[in-house]
Amino acid sequence: MTRSFDPSLEKAKALDREDDLSGFREEFYIREGNIYLDGNSLGLMSKRAEAALSEAVAAWRDYGIDGWTDGKYPWFTLSEWLGEKTAPLVGAEADEVVVTGSTTVNLHQLTSTFYRPVENRTKILADALTFPSDIYALQSQLQIRGLDPEEHLIRVPSRDGHTLREEDLIAAMTEEVALIVLPSVLYRSGQLLDMKRLTAAAKERGIPIGFDLCHSIGAIPHRLSEWGVDFAFWCNYKYLNSGPGGTGGLYVHRKHFGRSPGLAGWFSSRKDVQFDMDHRLTPAATAGAFQIGTPHILSAAPLIGSLELFAEAGIDRLRKKSLSQTRYLMDLVEHELAGMGFSFGHPTEDERRGGHVCLVHDEAVRISKSLKEYGVVPDFRAPDVIRLAPIALYTSYTEVWEAVRRLKKIMEEKHYEKYEKKRGVVA
Repeated sequence: MTRSFDPSLEKAKALDREDDLSGFREEFYIREGNIYLDGNSLGLMSKRAEAALSEAVAAWRDYGIDGWTDGKYPWFTLSEWLGEKTAPLVGAEADEVVVTGSTTVNLHQLTSTFYRPVENRTKILADALTFPSDIYALQSQLQIRGLDPEEHLIRVPSRDGHTLREEDLIAAMTEEVALIVLPSVLYRSGQLLDMKRLTAAAKERGIPIGFDLCHSIGAIPHRLSEWGVDFAFWCNYKYLNSGPGGTGGLYVHRKHFGRSPGLAGWFSSRKDVQFDMDHRLTPAATAGAFQIGTPHILSAAPLIGSLELFAEAGIDRLRKKSLSQTRYLMDLVEHELAGMGFSFGHPTEDERRGGHVCLVHDEAVRISKSLKEYGVVPDFRAPDVIRLAPIALYTSYTEVWEAVRRLKKIMEEKHYEKYEKKRGVVA
């Protein structure tokens, strides 16, 4: 750390006073004395999300089946309406986004739609560091086509075990590749990939490309339509705070409108003919065509309230604060925890960093348990990663300062040694 840095509590409090987003903290339920730094895994409940869920339950109570067409948020078009509200967060047109399914279900849908192996172009390009669920889905998509994943699924390796190089990914875009599926932000390290560059390289080679946005939506701005990304998919329960198992989302570039969904279902239909009950599907002329079954209304409802907060805060302001807070956290770690065995597993440049800090330590699993006892909620990823995510909507700079103070105390007193070096069933 070469620039001047003030590690004092007074500085943290001053940063909070200067924070123009600090008022949003009052919108969330935050346990007193608890420092929650795991919003990149499950976001906290907001009061508006709670109210929106209660309103959806009341609509069920008051309208019964008429809730599909009546009430403040008719269920029949709720997925499309939420897609329109989500679109600014991914840089898309309103009809290019729909809230539906889950991360893995949506990946299956999009792979089924865009993966079209022909002659020698049969391979799917992914990476060795991506979330396992994505790999499972891609492997099964190959298997149902009678193809061996060991041969037809390319996983570009990391050079350091934590990050990827765009040039390595581009070099793997050969004439054998029929589809590319990559993360926007690597879930362990928090590295932000250059989606614009990767999309341009894929387009030059005529390969459709899609991104898993689970660890970027709600944390960084996107320009999916402008970049020409073919498709994307994500969950809404991390930075978007829609609740555990909240309904996911997907994006399809409008140049693909009219394409038949790989996995068709009743809600793939054009709305005006859906109740004709014809056995010939007329797909919606929007991203709505890539829905499958009846939307999960109660799982989607909290997003109504959550997206109101994002519209008010603005994704650019949220990104600016997120970068400031993660930089502040990194500076504190370097200043306070020097010589204690910690290193960063992510790139340190702002333009290559997502929304969380990746601390690498040989005792990560025991330190994470100790942090929880000290009232700090981290996220452990085997074998040696502690993920810490200050969330711009509800984490204060003072909390970041206090979390590092508690971590320093844990290390100085070797408090973590009381724990077994073994992760819990849910890490």
